[in-house]
Amino acid sequence: MNKRAVLTKDLFECEVPYLKEIFANSTYPWEILPKIKEIVAKALKEGLPGYHLLKEGVLVGEDVSIAETATIIPPAIIGAGTEIRPGAYLRGNVIVGEKCVLGNSSEFKNCILLYHVQAPHYNYVGDSILGNYAHMGAGSICSNLKSDGQNIVIHGDKEYETGLRKIGGILADHADIGCGSVLNPGTVIGKNSQVYPLSMVRGVVAENSIYKDKDNIVSKR
Repeated sequence: MNKRAVLTKDLFECEVPYLKEIFANSTYPWEILPKIKEIVAKALKEGLPGYHLLKEGVLVGEDVSIAETATIIPPAIIGAGTEIRPGAYLRGNVIVGEKCVLGNSSEFKNCILLYHVQAPHYNYVGDSILGNYAHMGAGSICSNLKSDGQNIVIHGDKEYETGLRKIGGILADHADIGCGSVLNPGTVIGKNSQVYPLSMVRGVVAENSIYKDKDNIVSKR
């Protein structure tokens, strides 16, 4: 049976220099979410090697492509080689690694994207962490707030009380979310796992799995 991982060390191989220690020192990934604002503020104050100030509150690496119609609300950090396409909306406290794609009419707030992440079409990524090479199909979203407004509980092998009112999706390295899918608040997708299009996902999906529906989750072969 594949592992239903929720520990930070089992979900991500973080190689972003200014994030490595933070990831290494967190037991669960959702512990990082309230620290994003502080992480960006420190980077803006101290600077980052290879980054320059695009405008007040926004650091960018080399060869970043930003469409004229994209909107970036500070603070934000955008890694080298990343493409921000027309209509993308960064709402603040956004950390983007190298060679990512933030696409057409996609919205991002209080989130971390590691390396080679793709959210290219009509995605919502709020209060979320997307691992290396994670991909979100067109129209897939990370829902981050329960309808009753209560704190998020992660439903895994046990119930994890997070103490946080807003958590979106936690996508491990190489997670792939199908078009039109909704990840309910606090959903964790394991490493190398895929979610079928038009899925509604809740809880923890094990690593190396294919999520077809809640009653049909199979191991990759």
